[in-house]
Parts: sequence; C-alpha cells; structure tokens
Amino acid sequence: MARVVRIRFLVLLALAASFAAGALLPAFGKSAEGVTVVRNALAQTSAVQGAPDRTMVLSRVKVPSGAVLSLHRHQGTQIARIQSGTLTYTVRSGSVTVRKGEADQDAQVVRTIKAGQRGEIHAGEWIVEQPSVAHEATNLGGKPVVLYIATLLETGAPPSTPVTPSP
Repeated sequence: MARVVRIRFLVLLALAASFAAGALLPAFGKSAEGVTVVRNALAQTSAVQGAPDRTMVLSRVKVPSGAVLSLHRHQGTQIARIQSGTLTYTVRSGSVTVRKGEADQDAQVVRTIKAGQRGEIHAGEWIVEQPSVAHEATNLGGKPVVLYIATLLETGAPPSTPVTPSP
C-alpha cells in the first residue's frame, strides 16, 4: 500500500514538474532575442486541507533581461512576490493591487494596476492574481527579475493559460 501511495505521489510530482517546465513556457514564451523565462517548482502538495482536488505549488521564476511573459491568466489564485529586479506588468482584464511589506505586519498598498494599465512591481512588492486577471509582463531592466510564486490550482491544471488578445 505504501508503495502505491509513493508511486502516485511520484506520478503527480512528475506531472506538476512537466506543467511547471513545459506548460508555463508557452505562456511566458521567449523574447525576440530568444531569452527564456525559467520556472522551478520548489515545493508542492496535493493534500490541501479544505481544498480537495487542488494542488498548491511554490515556485521560483527567473525572468532574464529582455524576456517577455506573454498574455496569460491563472486558473486558480496565485500570489507573486518580487525578490529582485523590477517587473513591468500590464493588466488586460481585471486588476491587481501591488503591496509592499510583510503580509502579517500591515503590508502597505503601493498602487492598483487596472485593465489597460501598466505598472512596475519592484523588489519587496507582491500581488495576488485571481483567475479573472489577464496579464503580461516583461523585464525591461538590465538584471534578471526573480520572483516567488504560490499557486493553488485544480490538480492537473497548467500553471498558466495563454489568453488570445481581443481586437
């Protein structure tokens, strides 16, 4: 029985890693210079109490200078915190509130980026992305942007879903 559980866990881990490495990259894409965004799944669990059939993943994303994250959304809630660099973030539908500081110590609202607006998200700032938020981003700076992401998705769902821009 323990062997079956372990095999199931390894299969889920392999699927999640495949989604993290493969399914996300088409949405993040490559810039004209061929620069690729790299996402590493650092930790995850499918045993989320209170959220059956959901998988929670903690990832680190490295966005090299000049890289573009194509227009996409997430099928579940995602929290992203910039560790280093500055991400230029454009909202196409919905809105995100940019906060700074520790969440449990009265984090400050820095700005809200609404549909049709672009804003910078700096190191130490963070956002919560809901499934209704279609967005894209780029690294216009000279150094890589590193961000940490916590995502809660339906088990088996890709980390991001490409969105076709409206005319």
